[in-house]
Amino acid sequence: MHTSILGLILLAGVYTVYFIVGRIQRYFRRKAFAAEHGCRPPTSVPKEINDVLGLNSVRKNMAAAKNKKFLESGKERFDKYGHTYWINVLGRKMIMTREKENVKAILHDQFGDFELNRLHTLGPLFGIGIFTTDGPAWKHSRAMIKPNFDRKQVANLDMFERHIQELFHCIPRDGSTVDLQELFFRLTIDSATEFLFGESVNSLSSDDTTGLSEEVQFTKAFNQALELTVMNLRLGPLSRFWYNPKEAECKKVCWDFLDKYVDKALKYRQSVDLEKATSKKGSYVFLHELAKSTSDSKRLRDELFNVLLAGRDTTASLLSNLFFHLAKQPAIWAKIVEEAQTTLRGDLPTYEQLKEMKYLQYCLSESLRLNPVVPGNARTATRDTWIPRGGGEDGLSPLFVPKGTAVNYSPFSMHRRKDYFGEDADEFVPERWESLRQNWQYLPFNGGPRICVGQQYALTEAGYVVTRFAQEFATWKMESRDPEEWIEGLTLTCCSGNGTKVGFVPKA
Repeated sequence: MHTSILGLILLAGVYTVYFIVGRIQRYFRRKAFAAEHGCRPPTSVPKEINDVLGLNSVRKNMAAAKNKKFLESGKERFDKYGHTYWINVLGRKMIMTREKENVKAILHDQFGDFELNRLHTLGPLFGIGIFTTDGPAWKHSRAMIKPNFDRKQVANLDMFERHIQELFHCIPRDGSTVDLQELFFRLTIDSATEFLFGESVNSLSSDDTTGLSEEVQFTKAFNQALELTVMNLRLGPLSRFWYNPKEAECKKVCWDFLDKYVDKALKYRQSVDLEKATSKKGSYVFLHELAKSTSDSKRLRDELFNVLLAGRDTTASLLSNLFFHLAKQPAIWAKIVEEAQTTLRGDLPTYEQLKEMKYLQYCLSESLRLNPVVPGNARTATRDTWIPRGGGEDGLSPLFVPKGTAVNYSPFSMHRRKDYFGEDADEFVPERWESLRQNWQYLPFNGGPRICVGQQYALTEAGYVVTRFAQEFATWKMESRDPEEWIEGLTLTCCSGNGTKVGFVPKA
């Protein structure tokens, strides 16, 4: 008995010594690493939001989100504490930054030192896909998906025209108010489902008054599932203690709906020669092409869900934010209308013509700058590493980043830095892009190896919609029916918090 107790005490002592020695070795190893890369202590560790348990930051963020000022409060903290600072969230240290050098480092130069670490929050809904995974799984997803966004597919605008005609039918011509944001989200889910599934949910033309159809139920469940996922993201580690029974219900509706199309795609895959296969009527179907790469039904569903999120939300948010500003600045809208008339002379735009319409492109870029649809993101260090800015009294020295530390970067705040974009950085000014060049201070679609594969698809659809509005309502005045300034509507992407309420009135 005494021998057993003595053995346990000895074992505990050995473990304690091993633990202490390991900590000491790690301390000196990290100190040497930091010195080698010229790292200095962090510029800012704000005491008022860094309590011992890290609850203050969570409380402040939740309150700001409730008031639709999460992004603005984040910008105010950068203005107060510096472009890079440390923060304690539930006992876990994080680095907050809006430095372009740091963004370039974690997304490009030192890409291998960081991971997304998103599977535990987004994985329960979106599964294993291009937006939730890292490493080999992500590389495999990207290799499967990227070829489906080649120029040939992106430049096919016929599908967009069919759906925008349905949208035009939903816009009142008597001057009454309409929320374009609601229509844009319906438009983009219609076009995204046709591109992905080969069949659109046709939410714009639906005559379902009961709300019980599969398509309507899916759209509702999809929206609610996103809201619940955002709550998980905001709670962070506390999300494991939070449960909403609607989450499982929403997931089931979404998954059952997607599985129906996956089953069709797998049957299609079995029935045709994979090397010569084309979808019916010669149209392109993303899912059919994806099924050539794998017969794993769950993998297909997960990838489909991942791409559907981006295909719908990013473009709809971009359009909603852009038209919010255009309705409040008729002079800018008049320039777009004039450019469309001069360039197209009444014809439908082609892919090449959209790219040639410079002022249109300026407006798209300015909307993505002022109101980026993905306003914040993060990466976690997979090993001890460093970033170029944030150390020393002036914040210009490198900063040591211990393994496991999250680095949160904010395109929203970075895009509004006056030293990057001028004194009018908080204003919507498309003309700035006449001389401004895109660099790492401008990050609407991420950057580096994980840059958005659907970037051109989103920009093409958005550009087409804006141009067709300019043609359809060339003789109408577009009036803003929202007296307030833009506020955030933040989920996984960011749109206008009060919608995009406008009215179209015939010009006198």
